[in-house]
Amino acid sequence: MELTETNRDHSGVHNLAFQNDGDSGVDDRNLKGLGDNLQRIKNLQNKKTVHTNQGDEYINIESDLPENKRDSVKDEQPRLRGHLEKKYDEACEFCKKHKTRIHYVIYGILITAYLAVVIAACSLNFQRALPLFVITVMAIFFICWDFLIAKYEDRIAAFFSHGDQYLKKQWFWLKWVLCATLIIMIICWLILDTTKQGSHQLISFGGLVMYVLLMLIFSKYPTRVAWRPVFSGIGMQFILGILILRTKVGFDVFNWLGIQIQTFLEYSDTGAKFVFGDKYTDHFFAFKVLPIVIFFSTVMSMLYHVGFMQWLIGKVGWVMHVFMGTTPVESLVAAGNIFVGQTESPLLVRPYLPYITKSELHAVMTAGFSTIAGSVLGAYISFGVSPSHLLTASVMSAPASLAVSKLFWPETEEPLVTLRSGIKMAKSESKNLLEAASQGASTSIGLVANIAVNVVSFLALLSFLDSALSWVGDLFDYPQLTFENICAYVFMPFSFMMGVDWEDSFIVGGLLGYKTFFNEFLAYERLSKLIQNREKGGSMYINGVKQYMTVRSEVIATYALCGFANFGSLGLVIGGLTSMAPSKKKEIADSAFRAMIAGTAACFMTACVAGMLTVSGLEVPCHILLGNASSLTDYPANSTELLKCCQHLFTSANRSEEIFPGGNYSLNSWKMCCQILGQPAFHCT
Repeated sequence: MELTETNRDHSGVHNLAFQNDGDSGVDDRNLKGLGDNLQRIKNLQNKKTVHTNQGDEYINIESDLPENKRDSVKDEQPRLRGHLEKKYDEACEFCKKHKTRIHYVIYGILITAYLAVVIAACSLNFQRALPLFVITVMAIFFICWDFLIAKYEDRIAAFFSHGDQYLKKQWFWLKWVLCATLIIMIICWLILDTTKQGSHQLISFGGLVMYVLLMLIFSKYPTRVAWRPVFSGIGMQFILGILILRTKVGFDVFNWLGIQIQTFLEYSDTGAKFVFGDKYTDHFFAFKVLPIVIFFSTVMSMLYHVGFMQWLIGKVGWVMHVFMGTTPVESLVAAGNIFVGQTESPLLVRPYLPYITKSELHAVMTAGFSTIAGSVLGAYISFGVSPSHLLTASVMSAPASLAVSKLFWPETEEPLVTLRSGIKMAKSESKNLLEAASQGASTSIGLVANIAVNVVSFLALLSFLDSALSWVGDLFDYPQLTFENICAYVFMPFSFMMGVDWEDSFIVGGLLGYKTFFNEFLAYERLSKLIQNREKGGSMYINGVKQYMTVRSEVIATYALCGFANFGSLGLVIGGLTSMAPSKKKEIADSAFRAMIAGTAACFMTACVAGMLTVSGLEVPCHILLGNASSLTDYPANSTELLKCCQHLFTSANRSEEIFPGGNYSLNSWKMCCQILGQPAFHCT
C-alpha cells in the first residue's frame, strides 16, 4: 500500500488519500470515507480548522459541514418543503396566466383612487384645484388619443384618405388662394393693430421680412427653396405668439407655468444651503445658479427614465412634421431642443444620423443653435429674467429653426428616413428611478464645469479686450472704446429692426455681441442688471448714459438672446455630432458655420414676432418715474413715458376733483407735469 497526494475538485482544498496497490482487499472508497469521518469527528470536537504540519497541504473539513447539515434537513423535512414549493409554483403560475388582468386591476384601483382625490379637491375648492383638473383632463385626452391611434390607425387613415387625395388634386390653385387670404389677413391685422398700438409693430414686421430676404439671398440653393416649411414655420410662430402674448388665457397659462417652474427650481436652495452653508448666496453664481443646473438635470433624467420626455417630444415633433412637412428626424430633434441641449437632442435619433441628408443635418444643427436647454433655462430665470418669456421663446424658436434651415439650405436629396420606416427614439439606459436621478446629477458635472470655466475665461478675456481697446481708443482721444461699444454699433441695425426703441438699440446691440462672440450667459447676466435697475426705479440717465431700457426692449432682447448660437457652441456641436456619426464628419464641418448663422437668424425672427405681438405699457410706476424725473436735470422732458404719466396724473385728479391727489405723488412732480403739459389748470395755480 502506497501513500500518495491527490487533489480534490474543490478549488483551494487538497486532501491526502490512500491508494491501494492492488494487493489489498480493502475498498478504496470505504477507506476514504472512513478517513473523512474520523477527521470530521475530530474537527467537531476541537471546533477549529484542522491543519497539517508545515510543508503539507491545507485541509479544510468545515466546508463539508453545511452539505452534511443540508442533507439531514432534507431527510427530516421532505414533506413540508415539497408542499411549500407546490403552493409557490401554483401561485406563480396563476400570476403568469392572469398577468394582464392583474395589471388592469392594479391600474384600475390606482386610477380610481386618483380620480377620487381629484373630485374631492375640486369639490372643496375648484379654483384652487383648477391646475390639477386641467392636467387630469389633458392626461385623459392624450391617453385616449394614443389608444385610438394604436388600435384604429389604419381605419382613421383610410377615413381621411379621400380628403387627402382631393387636396392633392386641387392643391395647385388652392395654395394660391390660401396665400392670398393669409396676406390679406396679415395686412388687415397690421392696419388695425398699428392704429391701436402704434408703429412699433410695423418695424418688427419689416424686420421679419428683412431676415427672410437675407436668408433667401444667401441661401445655398435659392432656386430650390420649398416654401411650405418656411411659411408654415413662421405661421406657427404667429399662432403661438398670439395665443401666449395676446390672449388672456394663453398669457395666464404660461405665466402660471413660469411661476411654477421658478418655485420648483428654488428647491435647489435646500441642497446648496446644506453643502455650502447659510451664506451660500454670497457667491451667487457658483452656489446659487449652478446648483439649479444640477437639480434640473436630475429631474430631466428621471423624466427620461419614465418615458415622459420621449412621449412629449414625440407629440411636438409629430405636430411640426404634419404642419410643416419636415422629415421625422429633424422634427424630433427640433422638438427635443425645446427641453434639452444641442448635444443631447440628437441622441434621440442617433441610429439614423448616418443616413440623413445634408439639409437634414443642417436642420439638426440649426435647431440646436436657435434654442436653449432646459437646464440653463433655470439659471437664466434665477438671474431675474421673465420665466414666461423664456418659455415662450423656447417654444416659438423650434418651428422658426426649421423654417430658417429649409430656407438657408433647401432639401435637394431624397430623405432615406421617413415615417414609414418606423423611427424610434432612444430609451433611457438606467435600470430604475434612483439610478436615473444619480446619472442625471453625475452627467451635470461636466455641464456645470463647462459653464463655470467658460464664464471665468470669457469674463477675463473680455476685461483684457476692454482694457486693450480703451488704450487704443485713448490714442485717438476716445478712451471709452470697448468691446461692447463695437458690438453695439455692429448689431444696432439688427436690434432696431426687431422693434427695439432707437434709444435702447445700442444697448441691445451690445448684448447681442456678448451672446454671439462669447455666450448667452454673459448676455443674460448683463440683461438682468438692466432689469434690476428698472425695477428699483433709479435714474434712467447718468451723465447722458441710459441705465435701463423699456419693458418692450427687454422682452425683445429676451427672445433675441434665447439660443446657443455662439462660437463656443460651434466647436461643441461639431465634436458632439462627429462622435455620433463619424461618417458625416466632413458634412458636419462644412455646414456648422452656416447653421450657426441660421440659428442666429431664427432667434432674431422670434424676437420680431414678439415685437409685433408685445403690448407696450408703463414700464416704471408713475410715482417713481415722476419722482426721478423731477430730481434730475438731464432727464429728457419729451419722454413718452413722462407724458403718459402726467396725463394719467391730471386725469385721475379731474375725476376725483382733488387739488393734490393722495398717494406717492409729490409737489415737485406736479410742478414738472405742469411745465411739460403747459396746462394752466386749477391744479397748477
